[in-house]
Amino acid sequence: MHPSEVLFQGATLPVSIPVCDHYAGSEKLMRKSLQMQHELGPIFDITFDCEDGAANGNEEAHANLIGTLLVDEENKFGRIGARVHDVESPFFEQDIAIILQHAAKRIAYLVIPKVNSVADVKGAITLINRHAKKHGRTKLPVHVLIETHGALADVHAIAALPQVECLSFGIMDFVSEHYGAIPGSAMRSPGQFVHPLVMRAKLEIAAACHAHGKIPSHNVTTEINDTSVVASDAHRAAAECGYTRMWSIHPNQIKPIVKAFAPRLSEVNEAAAILSQAQTVQWGPIQHNGKLHDRASYRYYWTILQRAKASGMPLPESVTDFL
Repeated sequence: MHPSEVLFQGATLPVSIPVCDHYAGSEKLMRKSLQMQHELGPIFDITFDCEDGAANGNEEAHANLIGTLLVDEENKFGRIGARVHDVESPFFEQDIAIILQHAAKRIAYLVIPKVNSVADVKGAITLINRHAKKHGRTKLPVHVLIETHGALADVHAIAALPQVECLSFGIMDFVSEHYGAIPGSAMRSPGQFVHPLVMRAKLEIAAACHAHGKIPSHNVTTEINDTSVVASDAHRAAAECGYTRMWSIHPNQIKPIVKAFAPRLSEVNEAAAILSQAQTVQWGPIQHNGKLHDRASYRYYWTILQRAKASGMPLPESVTDFL
C-alpha cells in the first residue's frame, strides 16, 4: 500500500496544487505570466481573468483569447485556469461555452466568483459539466470565490461539493458588502488580520476547506512594490489562519508567496528522516532524537513533504520514491 493510504486510511486529502495563484487579465500580462511560468517552473498557477480582464463590450473576444492561449504550445505545464463572470452576469455561460470549446481538456480549473449560496454553486457546476462533456472533459475542478454573506453562510456546504477543489476569500468585495460597517483599513494589513468580522470569514473558509479536504486560498495583497508586505501577509495567512494557497496580482508577488508557504529546509529534512525510519517498521511507532512518533505525527510530516514538493523544493532521495 502507498504510505498515504496507510496514514490517512481513506480520508479525503486535498489535491496537491501550487501554493500561489497568479491572476492576469490583459493579453500582455497573460503572456508575461506564461513566460514567468516557463522560467520558474509550475510552482505557481495562472488564472486568466474574464471578470475583471475583459473590457466592456469585448467580453466575447476576451473569452476567445483565453481559450486560444490555453491550447497554445506555451501552456507547457497545464496549470492555467480561468475566472469567468459571476453567475448573474449575461456573460457567465458565454465565458464557459467559449473557453471550454477551445480548451476543455487543457484548462486546469474554472473560478466562479460572487456566488450567494450553495445552490448557485450547484447550478454553476451543472452548467460547466454540460459544456465540458460536449468537449470530452468530465469533473473539471471548480474554484469558488467566497465574498458574499450568503456564500459565507453556506461555506461548509460549498466545500463539501465533490467537484469543488478550492475556496478563495474575496476580501475587498466582502468588506464592501458591509456598506461601511467594516473600515477600508480591514482590506489591508495589519487590519485584515485584526478585524473580527474579516478574521471570522477567513477562519470559517479555512475550517470548511480542511473539514472537507479542499484547498483554502488566501486573498490578495494590494501592495505590489514592497514585497516584504506580501511575504508577511503570506506567512500570517499560513501560520495564523491555516491557508495553503494565496492569490498574486503582480509578478513581484509570486516568489515571496511561494517562499512564505514553503516549509523550512530543516523541517523537510526532519520530516524525511522520520518518515524514512517509520517506513522501515511498517509505520509503527518510533523514537527519533529522543521523541516518540506514531501515525498522528507521521501525517503531519507527510504534509510537510507535500508542501515542499508543491513549492518546488528539492526533496531528500530517501522519500522521493513514496511521494
